[in-house]
Amino acid sequence: MSWFEAIILGIVQGLTEFLPISSSAHVSIVGQLLFDGRDPGAAFTAVTQIGTETAVLVYFWKDITRIIAQWFRSLTGAVPRNDPDARIGWLVIIGSIPIVVLGVLFQDAIDSYLRNLWITVAMLAGIAIVLWLADRTAGDNTRELDHLGWRHGLLFGLAQAAALVPGVSRSGMTIAGGLFMGYTREAATRYAFLLAIPAVFGSGFYKLKDIGEGHTAWGPTIVATLLAFIIGYAVIAWLIRFVSTHSFKGFVYYRLGVAAVVATLLVTGVLDPA
Repeated sequence: MSWFEAIILGIVQGLTEFLPISSSAHVSIVGQLLFDGRDPGAAFTAVTQIGTETAVLVYFWKDITRIIAQWFRSLTGAVPRNDPDARIGWLVIIGSIPIVVLGVLFQDAIDSYLRNLWITVAMLAGIAIVLWLADRTAGDNTRELDHLGWRHGLLFGLAQAAALVPGVSRSGMTIAGGLFMGYTREAATRYAFLLAIPAVFGSGFYKLKDIGEGHTAWGPTIVATLLAFIIGYAVIAWLIRFVSTHSFKGFVYYRLGVAAVVATLLVTGVLDPA
């Protein structure tokens, strides 16, 4: 991978990670379109996501440190376990279980045939419909995160786990799950950010061992990760403001449009599905 390729893919990762349009799909598609049909691979995608997830840590630093502190205090009985922040800490742990278990069980499939672009097309279009249906229910939603219990925490986690398949979108599926359960757009989006932290860092650090194999290299990967962090931070700030006053309809149309374009490129042989 060249430095130029890394710069482009880092920008793509930063722009798409938090939007409900699937960063892994965009990195794969852009990589194949611009760079001799080469898929950057699951390891490159996972490691560059460390950059965007670090942006979450910085943006929500006060919230995250408060949640962690209260969670530890709940272990010693200094605060009750139903303390709002301690409870969020427990629920993030519970919600992370599905993606860890499924990620380990289906690691080989995730790294290989699930990256087939026909599967990506199907997920882009299918989850667009899911997001549209969820968004239609959101107008009357009133639940905030203080209503979140262990059952909903686990359901949020199952929704997030679907993003192991490229094209689904971690944020899109998690937010859609929250909307179906009656949470406001702002609450579902904020929890999607918090819930992703253990999964993304775990996956990214695990995949560090694979950098340097194939056509990925450490230098370009680090550059892409830094760019993803900078751009991802700006996207978080924008998305938090956007969801408070807008629906996700535009993202639905975008996903359907990208699915149609990629399907056309596959049929005409411009892209290789494998």
